[in-house]
Amino acid sequence: MATPDHLFSLRNNFYLGAYQAAINNSDIPNLSQEDSIERDSLVYRSYIALGSYQLVISEIDSSAPTPLQAVKLLASYLSGPEQKENTISSLKEWLGDSTIGNNPVLRLIAGIIFMHEQDYNEALKHTNTGGTMELHALNVQIFLKMYRSDFAEKQLKIMQQIDEDHTLTQLANAWLNLAVGGSKIQEAYLIFQDFSEKYPMTGLILNGKAVCCMHMGHFDEAESLLLEALNKDAKDAETLANLIVCSLHLGKQSSRYLSQLKLSHPDHMLVKRTSADEESFDRALQTVA
Repeated sequence: MATPDHLFSLRNNFYLGAYQAAINNSDIPNLSQEDSIERDSLVYRSYIALGSYQLVISEIDSSAPTPLQAVKLLASYLSGPEQKENTISSLKEWLGDSTIGNNPVLRLIAGIIFMHEQDYNEALKHTNTGGTMELHALNVQIFLKMYRSDFAEKQLKIMQQIDEDHTLTQLANAWLNLAVGGSKIQEAYLIFQDFSEKYPMTGLILNGKAVCCMHMGHFDEAESLLLEALNKDAKDAETLANLIVCSLHLGKQSSRYLSQLKLSHPDHMLVKRTSADEESFDRALQTVA
């Protein structure tokens, strides 16, 4: 007989971006030691997603199990540019340690950090063997970043064979459909719509629906979804980035959203691209002047 999955709701909240709900509902009785470690990992990763890096760094001490130490590394990496070099050095040291190097949470965190570094080949070294649904889902993201939707599709098929109805399988399917485009956009929209009917609305679900709407040319609907997401989190990078794109298509001012994005996420790809474009424009002006 299958044992009940005590962490199902907690995982689901985390996967769908309901981070505060994950934290608030994490007091689950009668967990095994293994489940307790997974629960703590998900709670601390939820705090990281909410930007509470220092809380995670201060609460996880050096005696904590490997998965929690790995999560602390992620908090450290994201806490500021001055921490990145030391964090990556520690990460590589741990990955080379035969006793802990194959820990699935450590490999997952390595994949996330190297994906942030845009070092996709290095990320895949640690994630490609899979082992958990999160690792497979991360592989889908990495392959899509590399514009290899064919490899992403192979990973999705593995996930579908393991559990077709799993939240991460559905999310990975939606990401792939968005990347492929065309008639697949409607399929992606229906996945996010299904989530919005089953679960409390989160910024992640609203952004997913909004991106589908933009692909289909429904910019007014996309804007209302994104403004709803902005009400939930005024500093969310993806919401602000999507609002900038949506506003431009609607012929509306996007400068306030861009200013907010620059202030709260100076390393965001859209900020870097905009800054590079502005510098190019200024140089062009100087040559004419």
